Amino acid sequence: MALPKLKLYTKVLLALALGTVFGLLANRLHFSGFVVAYVKPFGTGFVRLISMVVVPLVFASLLVGTTSLKDLKSLGRIGVKTLAFYLCTTAIAISIGLLLANLTRPGVGLSEQARSELMQATPGQEGPAGVAQEKPSIKDVLLDIIPTNPIRAFVESRMLQIIFFALLMGICLTLIPPERSGPVIRFFEGINDALIAMVHLIMKVAPYGVFALIAAVVADFGLDILVMLAKYCLVVVVGLVLHVLLVYSSAIRVFSRLAVRRFLRGIRPAQLIAFSSGSSSATLPVTIDCTADSLGVSRYICSFTLPLGATMNMDGTALYQGVSAVFLAQLYGIDLNVAQQLAIVLTATLASIGTAGTPGAGIITLAIVLRSIGVPLEGIGIIMGVERILDMCRTAVNITGDAACAVVVASTEGQLDADAGPGGPS
Repeated sequence: MALPKLKLYTKVLLALALGTVFGLLANRLHFSGFVVAYVKPFGTGFVRLISMVVVPLVFASLLVGTTSLKDLKSLGRIGVKTLAFYLCTTAIAISIGLLLANLTRPGVGLSEQARSELMQATPGQEGPAGVAQEKPSIKDVLLDIIPTNPIRAFVESRMLQIIFFALLMGICLTLIPPERSGPVIRFFEGINDALIAMVHLIMKVAPYGVFALIAAVVADFGLDILVMLAKYCLVVVVGLVLHVLLVYSSAIRVFSRLAVRRFLRGIRPAQLIAFSSGSSSATLPVTIDCTADSLGVSRYICSFTLPLGATMNMDGTALYQGVSAVFLAQLYGIDLNVAQQLAIVLTATLASIGTAGTPGAGIITLAIVLRSIGVPLEGIGIIMGVERILDMCRTAVNITGDAACAVVVASTEGQLDADAGPGGPS
């Protein structure tokens, strides 16, 4: 009797479970060094395979998506909707984080001895805290979107600059005669199709990569997390869950006829890849596939909203920054007033725009937020032990928000086939 063929997300779930068990055994039996040295490289290789196609896929898909709109008014309308969705949900995410942190006060109640030990364990101005930069101005952020050298933007993977160049190129292709633009558009359509086929091929090894990534994380950290950090982690995770269930679900219900359960089921493979890799950029090809094939969003809506979201829509990261800022302020005994908490909202929203969609990037932007409210940057060292775990959780939320935006924009543009895909009618 032949065994039933497992779906990709089922294989990935099994890999997550087996990797967790293997990592726990490695941690308890003290051979985590073996896991890091010989198992983790398979996960790293998988992430590199996915990352390999990100830059060319973003450029090709965004250019093709822009030219397929044909109507520049339509492009502007879609752009405004996309940006409005991302900015509003980011501000809401930070507000949820601040509300939960102020209500639960996870950084309050430590004994003086415990606080003293934690301060001694906090590193100095090395690592992420040491590379903190001054808060960028809105002018600097906007000017940095325009590449002075597009080739350099590709080489250095500057996603906002690549997106700007792709959009501008796509717009210009719609302005020249079809006999001139046609061959160029067909060329990039072929490139886009080839890259999507490459993603499908790479995804065949996803379970093995996920197993290696999870096993390495669990082998490193084990289950020995301080009560203080456990409370902090719980607040972040609860906030992330609430953001998905309240904000994204409400947006799906109000602006589309897609069932929320269908949406969550359709985006599940991308969530699992995002969770295991900690990179929304590396997950982008999978997010595009899930959103188009399982949720019925048209490819050119996906090609516009999702690459933009992978670069600037960091709701999970923004919520994490809000909780972390209040948590560390409580640890240091700093009372944050309303103005300072509003500064967290504004700074975290700004910092999330252009944040690299790669593992650990949120810790760098957290330093910018902490500096804006006067919390010592050394506090980052306290939460570094659980940073990787929270990074995985918030990345899954980030890509869920990208997909929710694509569904909402597609629905309002009449480009959502809610009955398409393996999920069936909603």
